[in-house]
Amino acid sequence: MVMPTQAAADKPLGLLAQCHEDVHCVFGRDPAAYSVLEIILTYSGVHAVLMHRISHRLWKADWKLLAKVLSAFAKWMTGVDIHPGATIGRRLFIDHALGVVIGETAEIGNDVTLYHGVTLGGTTWNKEKRHPTLGNNVLVGSGAKILGPITLGNNVRVGANSVVVKDVPHCCTVVGIPGRIIQSKGTKIQNKHGIDLDHHLIPDPVGKAISCLLERIDELEAKQAQLQKTTTAEECQTCDAESICTSQKDSPVKVAARL
Repeated sequence: MVMPTQAAADKPLGLLAQCHEDVHCVFGRDPAAYSVLEIILTYSGVHAVLMHRISHRLWKADWKLLAKVLSAFAKWMTGVDIHPGATIGRRLFIDHALGVVIGETAEIGNDVTLYHGVTLGGTTWNKEKRHPTLGNNVLVGSGAKILGPITLGNNVRVGANSVVVKDVPHCCTVVGIPGRIIQSKGTKIQNKHGIDLDHHLIPDPVGKAISCLLERIDELEAKQAQLQKTTTAEECQTCDAESICTSQKDSPVKVAARL
């Protein structure tokens, strides 16, 4: 079989071809999907992406009011708010869909996965590039916020509920508020299909630090207990407390005299 060239792979697809990819990419990222008909009828994330494909074409053709009306209808139907001006690459999958917001100047690469509650938002009211750019194979966990005209490189993973406000290089994992890079996987993609869905396997630096502290405390307590036993044993060997106590005991005569 002749493999397509990179130029052919990057060639813009027609609307039907894009929709076909949007539907079939679900099988690789959701084990609960069983048939194409089920996806077409029940997956609101797919519905949102398909309607955006149409509204985006209307937007670029300068039918902006009609594009916004279709976008508003899609938001009402799916719970996903995608501005018709947003640029979305091939095979975007929005899992569970509810509460996803994608701004007007946002740009999304190929094979991106977004979970529910994700926001690709802006940080200014000026009419300029104000929304983020996501590279290929990016995965954004539920509730994460990516704000401003920043860029996330290829193969980036964003942990759930993180707030990312700075650029992120390729092949990194970002967590926290504000988001910080906690892991860099290098240029090698672990999944042979190029899509890494293991967003639950994110390192926990705070938990790791606490675990190290607890281990250190246990070690110090053990050493202290051992030192205390050694000191007590040495004192007992050299102590004349018994003879001193015996010599200092009051005789019956002294006791009677005090009485």
